[in-house]
Amino acid sequence: MLKVPDHQVAGHQARDGMLGPLVDDLGHFYKPLQDDERGSIELAFYTSLSHDNRIPYDIRRFFPIFYGTQLVEASNGTEDYIQKCLKKDKETTSLTLGFRISGLQAYENGESGFWKPKKKQIQGFNVEDMKLALKKFVSSNPLSCEEPDCSLATNTYSGFDSILAQLEKLKEWFEDQTIFHFYSCSVLMIYEKDTTTTSRSAAQIKLVDFAHVLKGEVSLTIIS
Repeated sequence: MLKVPDHQVAGHQARDGMLGPLVDDLGHFYKPLQDDERGSIELAFYTSLSHDNRIPYDIRRFFPIFYGTQLVEASNGTEDYIQKCLKKDKETTSLTLGFRISGLQAYENGESGFWKPKKKQIQGFNVEDMKLALKKFVSSNPLSCEEPDCSLATNTYSGFDSILAQLEKLKEWFEDQTIFHFYSCSVLMIYEKDTTTTSRSAAQIKLVDFAHVLKGEVSLTIIS
């Protein structure tokens, strides 16, 4: 049975009659393919990635596992909705910061649940807002606090196999690989709070969104 993901933090959501990602009872993630060339490009990328033996195993772990495609009956997004999404993309912090946070969620405790800022709030982030959000993401004190303790930062952001270490490994691969040209991808950062007290990082990163990936060029966009 397909259902809306409980913990989706960014991207177009399957609600109010709009097309969006779904998950099944096994946890498999179903992402709708766009009905223009972007959908064809993304499908071609996943197909190529899953069969290309030039991609090292320790790099493959940064990409989702591809299980193939499945036809699911759904309604189409309207042109007004598509234009609204494009307009929203242009009004984020990408131009001023070179990157943006598309979504954010952090677990506080059993009573408070998750801290999940609204999309409009995230889209209006400036440099200081971005710094504060990244600090709260790795803090153990109440997430409503304006002075995060950053107690989980060391194991999550730095150290062996941390977020920064994984990003550095990806960067090294991007500098050498000539298989794909990546453009406008997203980086999903995840970690388990309960395991960050150990000496080993519990963080993972995954690259997502490949509707603009082309073959055969060095990824100077990612490197820069």
